[in-house]
Amino acid sequence: MVIGVCKIHLHINEVFSLKEKRRIVKSLTERLRARFNASIAEVELNDKWKNAVIGVACISNDGGHMDSILSSILNFIENDGRVFVADCLTEKIYVD
Repeated sequence: MVIGVCKIHLHINEVFSLKEKRRIVKSLTERLRARFNASIAEVELNDKWKNAVIGVACISNDGGHMDSILSSILNFIENDGRVFVADCLTEKIYVD
């Protein structure tokens, strides 16, 4: 079993309030959950207007499949025109 964890730092240019930021982050996380069946949440910088950190976790039985899932999630976020991916940290945990 392989557990994949990804911490994605986002920059959101076109917002001027926390309400707008939360609307964008909530929309993005719900779309990711629906499409990739992964656990996703905003994990840091909850009170910052222009920045957000999203945590992603998923489980697979193959390391290559896990790489594919995390890569697809990152590509989906990068192709969303509302946010810019500033940094991404990925870790895979192998459990026997």
